[in-house]
Amino acid sequence: MTAHPESADVTPSSFTSGLSVADFAACLAMGLEPVGLVQGFCAMQSSNYAVGAMQRGLSPYQGQSGYVENYQCPHGMVAGEHRMWGQNYEQTWIEQTWSQGFASAYARMLEEATHLGAVGVVGVVDTQSALVGAGVIEFHLRGTAVRLAGSSATSATPWTTYLAGQRLVKVFEAGFAPVSVVASVASVRVWAYCITEYLMGGSGVSAWSSSPSSTEIDQIVRAHTQSRAIVRATAQSQLRGDKLQGVQLTVAQHEYERGDLEVQAMLRGNRVRRFRDYEALPAPQPTVRLS
Repeated sequence: MTAHPESADVTPSSFTSGLSVADFAACLAMGLEPVGLVQGFCAMQSSNYAVGAMQRGLSPYQGQSGYVENYQCPHGMVAGEHRMWGQNYEQTWIEQTWSQGFASAYARMLEEATHLGAVGVVGVVDTQSALVGAGVIEFHLRGTAVRLAGSSATSATPWTTYLAGQRLVKVFEAGFAPVSVVASVASVRVWAYCITEYLMGGSGVSAWSSSPSSTEIDQIVRAHTQSRAIVRATAQSQLRGDKLQGVQLTVAQHEYERGDLEVQAMLRGNRVRRFRDYEALPAPQPTVRLS
């Protein structure tokens, strides 16, 4: 267990670490000593998660800012089961709820790291899980707080990074220092119109037009393209002139009901800042000798 000091100036008698043996050794070689495993948690609820289902079938949704694209039926048919219109729109309230929850959990992790007198947090892991049917997302961030070997506590805000071990060593060798982790999410809701519904169902549109059987589903393609563009722009706005390293971009698609789905893109990366030109670090020395 970590011995929590009475003040940031007191050295803990023991520490915890989420690092592997190799990452732990690499941190020591760089002069970084683990001082404790730190974490932050937040649970966020948003009643607006269900707004898409409530709006479906009434009229094109226009009551929000962000990306919106409308699709109109080309057939001129009026029937209860025929989708006369469709729409892609950015669910900005989901993005805002996600950003607020992530920021709260991140701030609590930094509070623990600051209390331990850390200069940084390495090997950050963040997870999000949804409570089914409750519109609640739980955010959990954790990492290993480190400080410079032989140094006293600092009052500066600790830096954070998803990196650890040799990957972190290479960043320092390249002349960059970690600033913070960067994470963003984009959510695009898709209300399918008739053409999209036919193509998603595998029936094609040959009955309605002379289009070939192999047809690009434009509405779905646009939703995926826009979600990626939105999440990249959001991450870019957090850099403030710094660089983004080690980017991971994932895209998931969830279908709520027939013709109603969400495309969600998530981006993670490491905000880094150049502090010198490239310079290889000294070769690490063995910490254990067998003879």
